[in-house]
Amino acid sequence: MGNAASLTSSDFNEKTAAGVALVDFWAEWCGPCRMLTPTIEDLAAAYAGRALIAKVNVDDCQDIAIRFGVNVIPTLVVLKDGAEVARLQGVTPRAEIAKAIDAALGA
Repeated sequence: MGNAASLTSSDFNEKTAAGVALVDFWAEWCGPCRMLTPTIEDLAAAYAGRALIAKVNVDDCQDIAIRFGVNVIPTLVVLKDGAEVARLQGVTPRAEIAKAIDAALGA
């Protein structure tokens, strides 16, 4: 992966507890997830230092996917101080994702 962080069950809570995070729930075998990857990487670069842009592989971290009720991938969850504030599903345009992140940042 490039700019986006990869979160696991062991570090998810710690890394998303404070500030704003966009979490991309995805899987390697998911075509739409792969289509969204360049957008996620671009957002990670654009929001560096302001928001965590991260990916969670649902095959490797089923506990987190279950906790967030993820039953469709890709699912993008925006967290603020660990609490969900927005959710987007499917291949979503960059502008719509950025709008959700900006809203959480209070921009």
